[in-house]
Amino acid sequence: MAKISILGAGAWGTAIAILLGNNGHEVVLWSALQAEVEQLINDRELKDKLPGIKLPSSVSVSGDIKASCVNKDLIVFAVASPFVRATAKNVSSFIAKNQIIVNVGKGIEENTLETLTDIIKDEIPQADVAVLSGPSHAEEVSRGIPTTCVVGADSKDTAHFIQDVFMSERFRVYTSPDVIGIELGGSIKNVIALAAGIADGLGFGDNTKAALMTRGIAEISRLGIAMGGKMETFAGLSGVGDLIVTCTSKHSRNRNAGFLIGQGYTMEEAMKEVKQIVEGVYSAKAALALAKKYEVEMPIVEQVNQVLFENKSALEAVSDLLLRDKRREYSELQWEK
Repeated sequence: MAKISILGAGAWGTAIAILLGNNGHEVVLWSALQAEVEQLINDRELKDKLPGIKLPSSVSVSGDIKASCVNKDLIVFAVASPFVRATAKNVSSFIAKNQIIVNVGKGIEENTLETLTDIIKDEIPQADVAVLSGPSHAEEVSRGIPTTCVVGADSKDTAHFIQDVFMSERFRVYTSPDVIGIELGGSIKNVIALAAGIADGLGFGDNTKAALMTRGIAEISRLGIAMGGKMETFAGLSGVGDLIVTCTSKHSRNRNAGFLIGQGYTMEEAMKEVKQIVEGVYSAKAALALAKKYEVEMPIVEQVNQVLFENKSALEAVSDLLLRDKRREYSELQWEK
């Protein structure tokens, strides 16, 4: 049994608390919101996001961040991407040397272009920081629906420790040394999911969505490889796997926000309607900035940015994608004749 703290009691943090509690670990679920702490203590469930799913008895709920982080075998960062740096800065002074931290959020910081694991390393340099990602909606993980993810870490021992903590008969975990690839796949797929949702909102069909997803993973891979990631990662759970579920699922806040934008909502209106943080909106500008920095072509990401932030119509964006200059699918493939 491990002593574990989960920072962030949203849907994903709560789902992980349920998973790890059911795995037999001693879990503390921390929230910065006192009303959320009281609601979880009183009802033993996250009523607005995961109704009907009770916290195991091995999970306690706390609003005391220092007590939640001291003497723990593992700290799970389940904080929404805009709040990761502030939370990491807040806890840094009482994090022990070599404390294992696993980030389960997805995003890129707009002003620094850093991944979430990079941010945590910046603010808590004494920690051993890893990432867990993959196709894993909280609504399904919390109900014990079979799910598979991948954990990336600089150390094999750290990856195996986190794998052991999370593994169950309904939650399978693979390991990988490609931290940057896992982070980028998990972050930029949210931008592609916005595009897929926009296409759905416009009334387009499966052909359109398949094209966006396929060319989307090509864009993610080009950037990821330029930044040191591995092609195998983008063909795996945190790449293609996460992209599929985020572009197609009814649970996907990014796909659902995109759908509303395709229906004519503004970005602000869509985010308000979804009632959760839409990570793709926060990652879109950063993804485009990284594309320019590494001189990588990412036309879908570019068009999503124009729709979100430059008032371009969704229909015009799709037309511009289809009417781009003719080219080969993969320039690396050569004809023999």
